Amino acid sequence: MEPQRRRTPVYDRIGRGYSLTRRPDSRIARRILDALGDVGSVVNVGAGTGSYEPAGLQVVAVEPSQEMIAQRVAAAPVVRAVAESLPFPSRSFDAAMAVLTIHHWGDWRAGVSEMRRVARSRIVLLTWDLDSGAGFWLLEYFPGILDLDRGRFPPFGDLLAATGGEPLSVPVPHDCSDGFLGAWWRRPSAYLDDTVRSAMSGFALLPDDDVARGLARLSADTRSGEWERRFGALRDLEELDLGYRLVVADAT
Repeated sequence: MEPQRRRTPVYDRIGRGYSLTRRPDSRIARRILDALGDVGSVVNVGAGTGSYEPAGLQVVAVEPSQEMIAQRVAAAPVVRAVAESLPFPSRSFDAAMAVLTIHHWGDWRAGVSEMRRVARSRIVLLTWDLDSGAGFWLLEYFPGILDLDRGRFPPFGDLLAATGGEPLSVPVPHDCSDGFLGAWWRRPSAYLDDTVRSAMSGFALLPDDDVARGLARLSADTRSGEWERRFGALRDLEELDLGYRLVVADAT
């Protein structure tokens, strides 16, 4: 990996062109809204471009990356800050939410503690349980992503223990419109597209040689029919559990 890539925060690198492939998926949005329940106000921590900010609620977004903030289409006001130090008084919002962001935090426990501090009712986090998702076929081509993410995502059991939360499975639709790592599970050729990969932090952190090696193998397998032979049965599925989980917990 080049020195400049190591120095630049990953959320700034993937933020360039992020909105081209990272559009909210309505089915995932519904699960998040259901998890929030009957609340009137919410702070969206690590909000990115604001994809899952619920319409009809009073929302304040918190996002550290200017690249992400510049691409926001959501109408909610945004504060440039980090999860570990939320600039709000205690109990300022009915709920706090965080969507596929906890792996970017420097101290996830501090971030969760801050979410609980500023929320009156509940906290809702969407994250990835790596043990449940480790069988995802893509990781055979890019095993380094799993190795990297084990150092970034909190162990799921530790997260549940820290929050006292309830885990809810979030299966990924076959035509998911939000291009996170698992979104293209039934569309293998999509991972060969530089634009698709550019919005995924796992690829942004992977050494260039590892990316090139995995792409060469995946390209060969999609052309030869090897991918179809091994994984073609997935095309019969409408959705797939890849380990994405909502954690819903009381704020108190």
